[in-house]
Amino acid sequence: MTEEVNTTGWDAIEEEVTKLYGEQEPKHYGTAIPYMLGGQDPLDGLSAYKAESPFPHWHIVTFGFSELYEKESENPDYSGYGFELTFRVARSKDEEEPPAWALNLLQNMGRYVFNSGNIFASGDYLDANGPICLGADTQLTALAFIPDPELDTLYTPNGRVEFLQMVGITEDELEAMKTWNTRGLLEAGKAELPGYITDLSRNTILQVPAVQESVQIGIDRDGSSTGFLYVDQLAWEPGKNGLFSKQPSVLILGAKQAGTVGMLLRGRLLKGKDLILMSNELRVTLELASTTGIEIDEHNVQLKLDEAVVNELMYKLLPKEGEIHLSSYKNLKLQVVKTHIKDQDGNVVSTIG
Repeated sequence: MTEEVNTTGWDAIEEEVTKLYGEQEPKHYGTAIPYMLGGQDPLDGLSAYKAESPFPHWHIVTFGFSELYEKESENPDYSGYGFELTFRVARSKDEEEPPAWALNLLQNMGRYVFNSGNIFASGDYLDANGPICLGADTQLTALAFIPDPELDTLYTPNGRVEFLQMVGITEDELEAMKTWNTRGLLEAGKAELPGYITDLSRNTILQVPAVQESVQIGIDRDGSSTGFLYVDQLAWEPGKNGLFSKQPSVLILGAKQAGTVGMLLRGRLLKGKDLILMSNELRVTLELASTTGIEIDEHNVQLKLDEAVVNELMYKLLPKEGEIHLSSYKNLKLQVVKTHIKDQDGNVVSTIG
């Protein structure tokens, strides 16, 4: 006698998607060997539905970030990681299978979450450091995450599951999200991005004057929601006060992050909000203060910066290799080093700075 498998979580997802697509039989892509038994794909399955509105696209839904079978995680409120991803990808008229790159990308998201333990939430963004479809001639090099507008949050016996829609975005859209916020930018560009469908051939929405104006107004009004920036290249060299020589402290940053930090200073510090830069070894907190000063303990550096220093940094911090000397504060120097962008195999594909 075979033991019956509990598929409560899986059934709840299918039931919710069926409300949208009725009897449509999706293209389903299951996993032959489970990830925990050495399989390559962490997600148990992907289902792709043909959707027609606002224009033809594939609506792909993941199975595997939440608990599909028995409840195993300790948190009673959430099922597994508490979400499943959806991805809407433009579909041509005669297309009968969803594009392989989109299915691979979703499995890559699974690898990222399962291996790092980092989970996605509404408003998050992720830099892919290259085309989201490897080898494609596309401007889409990053991803944003928002609630799927057509799938409601589930409350299953295993806990809560939210459907997060992944949206392909361009490099300048990503920078605008960092300096403002994800929802604000996507809302400003919703006429240009109907249904937030990912279309590899599209141009940036920031070339549309009305969108550009909305974003600028939003940044001026709200500042930035990015209070925390994970930085690969981040180091600190304390200054020296010798009898005959005085050396300033040095903050070392990668060129890719330097440009971002320069833009964030306005949306964070000048709005009275801190900005935290974090690497595996170091945490640097930048905050607005009436007088500039530096406080240090073992793995933390606190930079209290007055308005004159913030304004000078805003204009001098650019994605360009070199040393930045501050006329408004002599005890701090910034060194910007080249950032090498690597592909999945570790090969350098481009250099910034």
